Amino acid sequence: MRVAELWRYPVKSLGGERLSTLKLVADGVEGDRAWGILDRSDGRILTGRRAPALLFAVARLGSDGRPRIELPDGRELVGPGPATDEALSAWLGKPVTLVDAAHADASRAEFFADATDDGSRAIEWTMPKGRFVDLAPVLVLTTAGLRGCASAYGAGSWDVRRFRPNVLVEASGEGWIEDEWIGRTLHVGSARLAPRDRCVRCTMVNRAQPGLARDVEIYRTLSRIHGGDAGAWSQVAEQGMVSLGDAIAVR
Repeated sequence: MRVAELWRYPVKSLGGERLSTLKLVADGVEGDRAWGILDRSDGRILTGRRAPALLFAVARLGSDGRPRIELPDGRELVGPGPATDEALSAWLGKPVTLVDAAHADASRAEFFADATDDGSRAIEWTMPKGRFVDLAPVLVLTTAGLRGCASAYGAGSWDVRRFRPNVLVEASGEGWIEDEWIGRTLHVGSARLAPRDRCVRCTMVNRAQPGLARDVEIYRTLSRIHGGDAGAWSQVAEQGMVSLGDAIAVR
């Protein structure tokens, strides 16, 4: 098994950046989910569940550590501040603020009780303090899992962007082999990852984004063949660098 793709998402729920290397620090991927868009009307961090438009903007980190956000119309917003907040608020049609997770209290977000119905009951939870991640700081996904789903629902687009992993592992065969890694250690590059739990998916996998149509059969297929889960939430067991093509050992 080898590292096939590496991703970082500087701003929660915006499109991310595909990289050749990732630096794993004690609490996750350096720069990952370090920023979020706060809805000033209710104090929640917006996600693609509640605000699907977010998936049509893209964020990357500048050399100064500040996010660069490209809106769907091509405008670029640099870092936090009044100009960024004004542009984001106009785009989203509500008062919002770009906030830094490192200086925010543990933040609230929502998911829908029925991942295929945006009108179903919204369930609130509190994200871990320090990063705007749903549960754990690093998400690992395998190509074997995606192939298994594609076999079950060939008409669907099982694009990795629907699942937003940090590390995509090229693995042979079909099926969610990362389930077997829970409680073990992944040796990759100079880093070590400790998978802790299966990643419970939500309506995000169904969402439209550039080049991908909305498709609720993606979640229905996951639910039918794998309990609605895809990927392994992981902690950083040992800090280090991970690069494309790195071999992966599970111990």
